[in-house]
Amino acid sequence: MRNLDPPGAPSRRFPQKPESVSSARRFVRDALDGLAPDVVDTAVLLVSELVTNAVVHARTEVEVSARALNGRVSVRVSDHRPSRGLVPHACPPYAGTGQGLALVEQLASRHGSDSDEERKTVWFELWPDGPPPPPASGWEAAVPPSSEETVTLVDVPDVLCSASQQHRHALLRELALAASAGDRLGVRPEDLVTAHDMNNVISACVTAAMKKQPPDADIRSLPLSVPEDATPAVITLRRVLDTAEEAARDERLLTLPALPRGRVFHDWLFDQIIDQLADERPTAWTVVPREPGAGSSELVPWDARHVQASRVPTIAADEGNRIIAANGPAADLLGWHPDDLVGRQLTTLIPEHLRKRHLSAFSSLLLTGQTRIVGRSVPLPARHRDGHLVPVRLLIQAQETADGRTVFVGQLTPRAQAPVHPSRGQGGSRRGPDQEPVRLPQTAPDQGMSSAGTGMSALERLSLLADTGIALSNTLDLDEGLHRAARILTQRLADWCVVDLFTEHAQVERVCVVHGDPRALHPGAYEGGLPPVTEAARGPLARALRGAGPLLLTGPLPSARDESPLDAHYVELFAQLGANSAVVAPLRARREVFGALTLARVGGRRPFTAADLSLVDDLVRGLALGVDNARLYQETRSIAERLQRSLLPVLPDIEHLQLAARYAASSTTAQVGGDWYDSFVVPSGGTALVIGDVSGHNLDAAIAMSQLRSMLRGIAIDRQEPPETVLRRLDMANHSLYREATATCIYGLVKGAAAGPWELTYSSAGHLPPLLTTADGDTRYLEEGAGLLLGMDPDMPRAMGRHTLPAHSTVLFYTDGLIERRDESLDRAMVRLRQHTAALAHEPLDVFCDELLIGLGADSADDIALLAARPVPPS
Repeated sequence: MRNLDPPGAPSRRFPQKPESVSSARRFVRDALDGLAPDVVDTAVLLVSELVTNAVVHARTEVEVSARALNGRVSVRVSDHRPSRGLVPHACPPYAGTGQGLALVEQLASRHGSDSDEERKTVWFELWPDGPPPPPASGWEAAVPPSSEETVTLVDVPDVLCSASQQHRHALLRELALAASAGDRLGVRPEDLVTAHDMNNVISACVTAAMKKQPPDADIRSLPLSVPEDATPAVITLRRVLDTAEEAARDERLLTLPALPRGRVFHDWLFDQIIDQLADERPTAWTVVPREPGAGSSELVPWDARHVQASRVPTIAADEGNRIIAANGPAADLLGWHPDDLVGRQLTTLIPEHLRKRHLSAFSSLLLTGQTRIVGRSVPLPARHRDGHLVPVRLLIQAQETADGRTVFVGQLTPRAQAPVHPSRGQGGSRRGPDQEPVRLPQTAPDQGMSSAGTGMSALERLSLLADTGIALSNTLDLDEGLHRAARILTQRLADWCVVDLFTEHAQVERVCVVHGDPRALHPGAYEGGLPPVTEAARGPLARALRGAGPLLLTGPLPSARDESPLDAHYVELFAQLGANSAVVAPLRARREVFGALTLARVGGRRPFTAADLSLVDDLVRGLALGVDNARLYQETRSIAERLQRSLLPVLPDIEHLQLAARYAASSTTAQVGGDWYDSFVVPSGGTALVIGDVSGHNLDAAIAMSQLRSMLRGIAIDRQEPPETVLRRLDMANHSLYREATATCIYGLVKGAAAGPWELTYSSAGHLPPLLTTADGDTRYLEEGAGLLLGMDPDMPRAMGRHTLPAHSTVLFYTDGLIERRDESLDRAMVRLRQHTAALAHEPLDVFCDELLIGLGADSADDIALLAARPVPPS
């Protein structure tokens, strides 16, 4: 339907120049003189947008007409390029481009477009008063030309595609503005025109294809109708965008350069168009290798609700370094209310001595697109509201909105926080079905159909999500947790379930195969290593392992002559177990895909449908978090023990003085402890015996432990003073350099000739007393040299103990992990230690130490360090 503008409306023609936009605004304001100011301002704003579109995209002479009749406004903007159709975009609130047509849609009473062989006209009307206007046709997206080829983009991530499209438009807009100011930045005018045209064609094709896709899909396969002769123009567009990116990095444009992920996506997009127009086969986005820093194949969409719902302290900031969201745990950790944090600069939470470094790194990220700490777990201090520092481990993820904005989401984990470790079954064995967590009552698989068609009510869905999460979180053994969760899934959702995970060497291992009928599967069947994910692997499992999905599989999986070993292995699994439908989905956490979940139904059971995909997507999110936490626990535990062991010394070889030491990491905690022991020879001839325990169970404790150990060695060797003086100097150094560090420690010196006698002098800083066990089994705690912990009061005088060591006696230095138990008094624990050492008095020193660990160290919730010395005269 055409607009109702009567003939004879004032009109004026404007050349294809940027100055025409301001000229058109003045013309419309003059033509509508006398109307209400707000109506005139709206008309001027909208005509400015439409003339800008015509100048930039049509690049022909523009004709503008404006007319007011009975208080109503009618404006028409015409150009002479009808083949360049309109490409409407959604109107995200922060988009820098694509707002013109959206503004007309929002502000005009009626709008539409007309075209014939000679011109294209976009019009709008403003009806400030009176009855509502009659409906208008609006506008449709541009229709691709008839001479076209179909280019298929496989596994396109929706958010990344939209963000990249916005970025292309922004770069080209900035180039056009620079060219109008006389700075062409090395781009020829004809190349800029070609790049604009080709970019509009690609945007129109993507927009048309997107409209045909399900609205809730995150990853799609898009068939694009592209002009068959588009290859030269695509090459020009790529070259122009590369020039624009370089100019953006040099700060010659207002638009920021793309992050590595965006650059990789653009290269893939252009390669797909060029290659497929040359009759090459499509390559899915999820199989494209990433350059360092490019991140995962699918861009994580920004959603503020995820921040609010997270139990992990989380804060989000925008490209302006401003906090845009914070949840309760983060606010509590840092002494704020969540609403008070929103709107503040991120530097509010950064210690003053790190702010300059932060701003420099943040600016470098925005200007160069090069990530340095994004996606990495970084230990650093956060600033509390009262000014004190909170040690945290920060993990930053870059997320993007559909309008192209980048949001930086940071998770802050307190470094001194100890995880909750529930009890495990004896020996860590897998539990049977009768040992599952308590669950809500189940319904039959095909009963209680919800309106969504998933076969489950809302309560059942929530119960399933909760119970699978509990199954993983209630154990730190990954295999056990996965089998628990899989049994729940096969009882409520599927007939069989498979979990495949990447190993640390990028191989794929099938770690869990569970069938709803225990008789259908032998324990451990089908589990083990899988063929590698090669470039030739294009099947459902390979695609999921690269980030695509959830993928709905219906009917038997097809087999191909040239399929990869991984694809063939997956087809064989389905052939053996049977399936009428299945869903395979990636397991993803911290921007990385580390595995895949397969759920299948067999026989006459209702097949999976597209309605089930949202439930499966929710399931894999929870499972991925649980798997990632379990893997992090195992990895951190391994690293902690290796780090701790690397800091333990090699004992000196002393004639007539046997030495033995042991260290055992906690059996339940994954954090690094501060227990240490040491022994060395001082220049005066004595043998130093040292044991200590820094407060805390984290990396800070390990660092403080290594510093204390090094300082004590230096002081003891350099000064060669009595133990109480050495400890006092150590306390003073610790207080001066590391005021927050507290620790217990014993420093002792054993002196004596080869034939004896031997004497132990020692001083204790709040540590448990050494235990002396004679060869006859008599025991005595040496408590004379007791004093305050290190870090409490360095000026406090310290005591020294002195005791003779009989031949073949054993003096034992140990940390509290060896004896302390939550359900036992310290006195009782010390009595038990005396009993054990008395029983081991005649054993060789290595056996003495090993038996103490076996008898007392099992299931200890703390690290254990012990150091034993035994004088042995010549025989």
